[in-house]
Amino acid sequence: MRFAVTKVCGGGAKARAGMLQIAGSNIETPALLLSTRKGLPAFVSRDLLASLPLPDSLLLHVCPTHFMEGPPSKTISNIGGLHHMLGLPDHILIAAAGDSIESLPTSEASNKFGASFETPAGRRLVKPSDYMELISCMKPNLWASLADEVPAWVTEKRNKVSVERTLRWLDACIALDEDSGANTLGVVVGGSSIELRKLCATEVSKRNVSGFWIGGLGFGDSPEERCSILDAAVGCLPPEKPRVVSRLGLPEEVLEGVAAGIDLFDSAYIYQLTMGGFALIFPIDMVGEKMQNGSLNSSDGDFTKINLRATTYRKDTSRIVDSCSCFTCQNHTRAYLNHLLNVHEMLAQILLEIHNTHHYLCFFRLIRDTIKTGQFDRFRQQFVQDRRAYLAAAVI
Repeated sequence: MRFAVTKVCGGGAKARAGMLQIAGSNIETPALLLSTRKGLPAFVSRDLLASLPLPDSLLLHVCPTHFMEGPPSKTISNIGGLHHMLGLPDHILIAAAGDSIESLPTSEASNKFGASFETPAGRRLVKPSDYMELISCMKPNLWASLADEVPAWVTEKRNKVSVERTLRWLDACIALDEDSGANTLGVVVGGSSIELRKLCATEVSKRNVSGFWIGGLGFGDSPEERCSILDAAVGCLPPEKPRVVSRLGLPEEVLEGVAAGIDLFDSAYIYQLTMGGFALIFPIDMVGEKMQNGSLNSSDGDFTKINLRATTYRKDTSRIVDSCSCFTCQNHTRAYLNHLLNVHEMLAQILLEIHNTHHYLCFFRLIRDTIKTGQFDRFRQQFVQDRRAYLAAAVI
């Protein structure tokens, strides 16, 4: 794995574009890791993955704990690893112990032996040795170390314990790794404590890791705290290695993460939208076209998404987004998706996830373009401003 920063915003800004070379593919960053359930997106099958934008859709976040109730790890290893078992030899699999869908960290049940996760099969305690056995058999391209993630409201004492455990488990994982950490992402924790975040980031950067995974966000921290946490953690990390953050999914959260210098985003946002019957609609061709007079085109109500379950779309024969080139928009209408959702047909989720994934990957491409052209700060400020203006108007 090689990573190089290709462009940094001027004026002291931290937003940056980069190139990740891994498994024979060149991935431009900032980029999105597609969340999966047992290796594949929830409603997109292997054959449908090919319809998504390439190479952006090659990055998949896999969760080893999803496979604790599946084929034995030795069986996965005998098949040749997760790439061969899933039939995705060209995709880039990035593993992390927890996710926001089926393997939620439970800090109150974690102990000195391992991290606890709430899974569909019940609460599971995962020790570093168990975790590394899964990693060894699954053979992902990159993997995040086991971490003790805690919510923002825990005590200072518990927060310190989580940092100590995470560093100890990182050392244990590297010691058990056949490649001695060459494909490891060191996890940075510390809750809402700026000092502990800095301490953890500094200590993790001393280890032999290929990059960094900033975890523990989205557990009760406010947007203001999140910005400070990211700034503190990123400020202690070396610039030549990639940085991944989990659970920042909303467009405005992604923009704040990019502004802090994050390169890769792990998020269940697309899954959550799809399950709720929402479709993304905000413009993704606004650079130089729709950023006129310092304003985004937000004439279609909430310019980020629409609820296709609503009766207003029952007779709407237009596409979700007229300019979208995804399979769903090229072949189906809002009225058809409204029908599928209201009769509880699973095809609705399939078509929605295809569109939402395609649209969000194009959003990340837009972010990269604004960084390259020096318009990112202006784009971010206007996007967030318009979004807040809509929310304020909706409350009134």
